[in-house]
Amino acid sequence: MYMPSPDRYQAMPYRRTGRSGLRLPALSLGLWHNFGSDRTAETQGQILRRAFDLGITHFDLANNYGPPPGAAETAMGRALRTDFARLRDEIVVSTKAGYLMWDGPYGEWGSRKYLLGSLDQSLTRLGLDYVDIFYSHRPDPDTPLEETMGALDSAVRQGKALYVGLSNYSPEQTREAARILKELGTPLLIHQPRYSMLDRWVEDGLLTTLDDLGVGSIAYSPLEQGILSDRYLKGIPAGSRAAGSSPFLTPESVTPELVARLRALDLVASERGQTLAQMALAWVLRGGRVTSAVVGASSVAQLENSVEAVRNLEFGDEELARIEELLKTS
Repeated sequence: MYMPSPDRYQAMPYRRTGRSGLRLPALSLGLWHNFGSDRTAETQGQILRRAFDLGITHFDLANNYGPPPGAAETAMGRALRTDFARLRDEIVVSTKAGYLMWDGPYGEWGSRKYLLGSLDQSLTRLGLDYVDIFYSHRPDPDTPLEETMGALDSAVRQGKALYVGLSNYSPEQTREAARILKELGTPLLIHQPRYSMLDRWVEDGLLTTLDDLGVGSIAYSPLEQGILSDRYLKGIPAGSRAAGSSPFLTPESVTPELVARLRALDLVASERGQTLAQMALAWVLRGGRVTSAVVGASSVAQLENSVEAVRNLEFGDEELARIEELLKTS
């Protein structure tokens, strides 16, 4: 029987999510690509158990995570029935719906039929009565925002979600969605945007919008698909995501100019006593505007390396200025 570490809450910082009473760990574990049918249940279980031992209480999923779609929720459901059966109230489980999940006109986007149907399927795979956070994974250009937000409100009123969130919404869409949800009586808890040293679009209005609304934020891809790690300091290594067939990271994106910038950033990180990946995570979390950052892990060692980032989340003005200069052409 799994016995969690008794000091699991000692080292991980927990941050309040916007104006809500929910606190999330500075680092959350995302089950995007490493919890599909191509990984053994034992490896998945080891990562999940170690994450919890390190104070990671939030597990971030979506209906289509795998591969194949649904596999990550099935893996999490297995852990919830076994290792975490007695620990449900110490764990935050989130899931999303918005991208393609099944064939036909009702298998993606933001209609009421798709969102609530998908949530029921997710709960079945997870073996849960409710998730803690249910997200609209992306805005739907053809469905009225009132319908999408109404579906999120219904999920809460039906007792199938405690909180609701958005992902990949613009500042303007976020503000309008928050207004609709407030009128319905279900406040917007959190927004999950892509954010990293190399992708800073959230700084152009979204973070300010979230501050104004009192909404939390959780950044995905803070390591930019692994680019912001030591894997690419000498170019593209064999077996890496960029060397494979991933549609999210191509060989053309790892240019000589980018590699040179990564090496310079790595030097700054080493002077901080961190790896490049640890500094990149700390940078996203700097100043407290971002509630949490989602990290992936294909092994326990990789997870442990990421969690070391929380030991040093502070940056001096000179460090930030130096990093900013290195990022100018990104």
